[in-house]
Amino acid sequence: MRISDVIAEGVQGADPAEIPGKLCVAAVRLLPVADASVSLRSNGMPVHLSASSPRAEHLSELQATLGDGPCTSAAKAGAAVLATDLTSGRDADRWPVFAQQATVAGIRAVYAMPLGNDTVCVGTLDLYRDVPGELTRREVRTAELVAGVMTVALTALPRGQENGPEGDDLWLSGLAKAHDEVYQAVGMIMVQLGVDSDEALARLRADAFADSRTALEVAHDVVWHVKRFDPD
Repeated sequence: MRISDVIAEGVQGADPAEIPGKLCVAAVRLLPVADASVSLRSNGMPVHLSASSPRAEHLSELQATLGDGPCTSAAKAGAAVLATDLTSGRDADRWPVFAQQATVAGIRAVYAMPLGNDTVCVGTLDLYRDVPGELTRREVRTAELVAGVMTVALTALPRGQENGPEGDDLWLSGLAKAHDEVYQAVGMIMVQLGVDSDEALARLRADAFADSRTALEVAHDVVWHVKRFDPD
């Protein structure tokens, strides 16, 4: 079956909100990978959007919480990052904490493809493999094609479809609202600790990782006064 046929079959009849996840599943069908996820680029940290499996969702959220990993590196560079062996060598040394956590989850390689164009990166398509290894040139081109379709899907999604007749926001508004809590929490932590925004975000991420939670979960607790950061 042709690549275009697999993609078309995968998204046929899907609601707009389902398309990113369907494309992740199509990527797994088309490539020698076990899982896939998609994240949007945002100031401060990536926003997890969808995934083909709970494991991929976990790894996507992990990178957002750590602020480190192939996904964040690809988003910053606006170029593909192909981490072919997280068990040892350069890739393991480049993202040591993520690499360790990924291998615990059974992932040995990650291929992060940027979404966008030559001037703007709007996010990444992350492909996870359970054995080390490189993608062939043809497989890289296939990954780039899926990333291109994902980019078109994200930029062409209709507005307001999930918000009822009065909906004026992007269908991603729920994600945006959740992510706004991160910025609110960072502001509150800045006041509580007397630090700048970078240090406040770092403390938020460190606390989330230490408690095996996502940064979004900890941010929610800070905003709703369930958690407070006190000076050491």
